[in-house]
Amino acid sequence: RVFLRAVNQFTSVLNRFFLDQASFELQLWNNYFHLAVAFLTHESLQLETFSQAKRNKIIKKYGDMRKEIGFKIRDMWYNLGPHKIKFIPAMVGPILEVTLVPEPELRKATIPIFFDMMQCEFNFSGNRNFHMFENELITKLDQEVEGGRGDEQYKILLEKLLLEHCRKHKYLSTSGEVFALLVSSLLENLLDYRTIMHDESKENRMSCTVNVL
Repeated sequence: RVFLRAVNQFTSVLNRFFLDQASFELQLWNNYFHLAVAFLTHESLQLETFSQAKRNKIIKKYGDMRKEIGFKIRDMWYNLGPHKIKFIPAMVGPILEVTLVPEPELRKATIPIFFDMMQCEFNFSGNRNFHMFENELITKLDQEVEGGRGDEQYKILLEKLLLEHCRKHKYLSTSGEVFALLVSSLLENLLDYRTIMHDESKENRMSCTVNVL
């Protein structure tokens, strides 16, 4: 709780003194995001790993601090405005870590940041695409799922939210939809592969490996 209050102090200072064009400090903002993500993903805050009694006790006294810091990360991202492009693709991995935390409200609040990143790169890159974001998300997703994170609910929500946002966009509706479905099918194959690695059957394992490839 003390750490959370400190991080909240940093957010107000960053917004007040280090955000406008003349005083923007890239390294400070970078440090802030990495600190906030490290806090949110810290093992002592992962409530689903505790017994029901311990979980209830923590929630009653402190609430789920991951949500509080997660919503703050989201707001800070949107505050960046034209500076956002400086954080792509470097922030894709940290934001992915946040969205993979198995808390439904946190996921719904932070997954749309991915669409914002796509839109940002599309508008600022000059190439009218989002290849940097795309390559980074696919690479990091592979690593995270292999590390044990991600689940079926995440796959469904990620596809749903990305499709919803892309279909409303004048220029990203086609390429965005293709990307959303690609990521969803990749995630499905990675989850199958992770499950089947403990299977006795060599045929099943080989079939899943081929699907991922």
